Amino acid sequence: MKIKWRIVIFAGLVALVAGCTQLGYYVQAVQGQYSLMSDARPIDNWLADPNVDAKLKGRLAKVQEIRRFAAEELGLPDNDSYKNYADLKRSHVLWNVVATPELSMKPTQWCFPIAGCVNYRGYYNKAEAQAFAVALRRDGYDVQVAGVPAYSTLGWFSDPVLSTFIQYPDAELARLVFHELAHQIVYAKDDSKFNESFAVAVEEVGVERWMAKYGDEKMRMSYAAYEGRKKDFLALLVKYRNQLEVNYASQIGKAEKRQRKVEIFQSLKDEYLVLKEVTWGGYAGYDRWFAEPLSNAHLSSVATYHDLVPGFRALLAQQGSLSGFYRKVRSLSTLEKNTRHAQLVQLVAPAVMPQTAQTSAASVQR
Repeated sequence: MKIKWRIVIFAGLVALVAGCTQLGYYVQAVQGQYSLMSDARPIDNWLADPNVDAKLKGRLAKVQEIRRFAAEELGLPDNDSYKNYADLKRSHVLWNVVATPELSMKPTQWCFPIAGCVNYRGYYNKAEAQAFAVALRRDGYDVQVAGVPAYSTLGWFSDPVLSTFIQYPDAELARLVFHELAHQIVYAKDDSKFNESFAVAVEEVGVERWMAKYGDEKMRMSYAAYEGRKKDFLALLVKYRNQLEVNYASQIGKAEKRQRKVEIFQSLKDEYLVLKEVTWGGYAGYDRWFAEPLSNAHLSSVATYHDLVPGFRALLAQQGSLSGFYRKVRSLSTLEKNTRHAQLVQLVAPAVMPQTAQTSAASVQR
């Protein structure tokens, strides 16, 4: 009943602030969240059910271990989140639509009750997300539709473990749980870059500590390979994102910018194929990223999730403990957006700061 009343209250808030054109979107959001919570039941119940597959029981027991570690060792919220499980019978819990102007890397923002303004718009139904993407493309936007395995309700609800990520390898499963719980520690309204970079920093530190306690050599090697590929891929995206930003800021005409844009994306695809075959030995895990035509929207989210991570890692080292780190991050979240970004960037020495962070620093300080 508690969950149901929270959803009713949320729906009431939505009805008060939504215009007619937005009401349909909010209705699907409320219905999607309600369905998600209704399908979830305690992990202990799944473990006690003789009809539940032994492999699933093993994964759920692993989540319980990760969940205890998150609370006891990382100081993440010790509440009912990730103590229930829901089998959604679909590949993703929702699909995010990200959009940018044709000749800009700045993502479009959408503003919502409670969450504030974010760089995406989420749909529980893939067809609805794709229909919205078609409308945006018709209006001249670059668009990406990306499936999402999990998300945080910022403590409004007890977020469940989902079938969309339960089969992840142990370290990746831990990474995801740590990331989503971090959003319950602090959330700066209207600042996706701050929020997501903070959660990435927490997940990185969390997995390092979790593997030090529970990992074996095979797991460490597997995760190191996963992290190495991810870093290679992100470096590739940052390289071409920077080229696009230079192109759009240049004084050439729009037609020339469009032609140069096509060339840059082709170079990105060509270099990815070399990276995949030569460096990764044919590993195809990132092929799905190229499943639809590439656009600015594909590269704009790189900044959201990674630009401020070096600053957060430096802040953690400066504070010396996770509890002190969390207090400082909460303090930063009360500052004006550009001020908190600048303070994080200034913590990282220019000599070791990635190009993506240097780009952010320049934009903040101008």
